[in-house]
Amino acid sequence: MKNVYFIGIGGIGMSALARYYKFKGFEVAGYDRTPSDLTHELEAEGILVHYEDRPDLIPADKDQTLVVYTPAIPADLGELVKAREEGYVLLKRSRTLGEIARGQRCLAVAGTHGKTTTSTMIAHILTHSGEGCSAFLGGISRNYGTNLLMSKNETVVAEADEFDRSFLQLFPEIAVITAVDPDHLDIYGDYAHVVEAFKAFAGQVSGTLIAKKGIPVGPADTKAKVLTYHYKDTGADFYPIDAHPDECGYFHYDLHTPTGVIPGFRVGAPGWVNAENSVAAAAVALVYGISPEAVKAAIATFEGVKRRLEVHVNSPKLSYIDDYAHHPAELASAISSMRDIFPGRKLTAIFQPHLYTRTRDFAPEFAQALSKVDKLILLDIYPAREEPIPGVTSEMIFKDVTAPEKVLMKKEELMDYLADEPLDVLVTFGAGNIDRFIEPITILLNNRL
Repeated sequence: MKNVYFIGIGGIGMSALARYYKFKGFEVAGYDRTPSDLTHELEAEGILVHYEDRPDLIPADKDQTLVVYTPAIPADLGELVKAREEGYVLLKRSRTLGEIARGQRCLAVAGTHGKTTTSTMIAHILTHSGEGCSAFLGGISRNYGTNLLMSKNETVVAEADEFDRSFLQLFPEIAVITAVDPDHLDIYGDYAHVVEAFKAFAGQVSGTLIAKKGIPVGPADTKAKVLTYHYKDTGADFYPIDAHPDECGYFHYDLHTPTGVIPGFRVGAPGWVNAENSVAAAAVALVYGISPEAVKAAIATFEGVKRRLEVHVNSPKLSYIDDYAHHPAELASAISSMRDIFPGRKLTAIFQPHLYTRTRDFAPEFAQALSKVDKLILLDIYPAREEPIPGVTSEMIFKDVTAPEKVLMKKEELMDYLADEPLDVLVTFGAGNIDRFIEPITILLNNRL
């Protein structure tokens, strides 16, 4: 192969693969539905990206062209139809990542939430320590400004995505499972099948599985050695002792491990959620063989992941955080963390629900999580890959929210509304296109300081 063509190149996982093949010397190009910061970065790196369904732009030499696609792309897209009908070598994103990782030391992080930050933290520990790794991340590392790290050693850090059972393409030496919550029920049908898939993933781990204590996956599901971690449960193999935030929300703790206590951890990204993820990342790094001092030093310099509790404005009178949370459990954890970081301040949340099916399946749980803020601004559903479902709207969530204040609006109305809104701590939540508001909101709030 000399050409690699991506259908859906602007996705976070797809763009990392595109960068990888560009780095390896292939001719790389692709299609995405809409321009974004990521696609603009790919274009600046010399990758050709277009935004119309143009089957004629797939390289004609099919024997020299690999076509990679994401399952988020509609099955009737002209480019995908052409690649399938004309016999191109056609691989899903997950299979492509699996092929790259095969034959290398794979460290993989799975879980319905927490996997992006944990995998990025592991990659940072290996890089900062000098060990190095190649890493395919589900977010943009703030330390490195990219979702792809490259190294000459034979270690790959990968985010193992449960969507479409993608993680079953990976056979890691060391793996983490951070959470097994009901999600992607449009794919799995019910929670039992979600659990079944995670157990199958655990069965593919060859060395050590580090599992969040309490998840429904354990030693019976894998031949790997199983170690547990937890933020609070002192019965786990890895847990923090005396975890507490400083005045800026950065957590400090001593780490209990199966071989003793490592004192003096400080997490470089604020909030208890990042502290919990750091326990999992430290466990992986220690099992891998990184020294305790190198692990501590790296975690202290970890700056976080873009759109994961990312601070854009921070002052005693006005603060703005953006977060990717789009599942009730993620929202609950993020809101709880923000209460730690900003105690006693009024928290206003803007939430854009992601997918009609997820809204339908978890409306009561969304309402319960969002009721923990002081004011909710709820936007219309972002459909992504889905067609509307009759009767499924943001109102399903809104009607059951018990926050002291709440308002429902279209995203086109948001900036005008915020212009006159008194704010203290503001957070934007969602996995859709709510990220397009980050810059205008940041400008608006900075003008108030």
